[in-house]
Amino acid sequence: MKAVFPGSFDPITNGHMDVLERASRIFDGVTVTVMHNARKQGHHLFSLEERLEILRECTAGLPNVEIDSFGGLLVDYMAERQHSIIVRGLRAVSDYEYELQIAHLNRQLGDVETVFIMAATRWSFVSSSMVREIASYQAEVADVVPAASAQALARKFGQPQRRAQRLAGIPAAER
Repeated sequence: MKAVFPGSFDPITNGHMDVLERASRIFDGVTVTVMHNARKQGHHLFSLEERLEILRECTAGLPNVEIDSFGGLLVDYMAERQHSIIVRGLRAVSDYEYELQIAHLNRQLGDVETVFIMAATRWSFVSSSMVREIASYQAEVADVVPAASAQALARKFGQPQRRAQRLAGIPAAER
């Protein structure tokens, strides 16, 4: 049985990877699908192509995981691919309330089931939006994202060492 793990992955975090690695042990195959919405164009830090490349790097060691993208309703993607299982990660009770509504809606719209996998406790506080904000201040995020995400964030915002040098009082000309 194969499953689909949808999301924006802007960027993928260690929490996402935790859920994905565990799902890849449960299911014969998992397709990580970057869902893109034309109305949200410009609201993402990374372009669709950048997110797909980061995901490919992060999942290179998971042989039964493939990367894809789709614009539209998830249930349409599921029908097109003939998949019936959606994997969603949960960090907290507040995630559950939102995800439960979406799961019921997806079940109503298409013949799909949603399987929830709780993120490991050590990743329960990590979200892509928090990672983006921390990285925007050139702070180190390597402990909460895979290496490919950390490198991509460093390219977007500058190296975390610059922040450390700034805090240490090293003049910009010497950095």
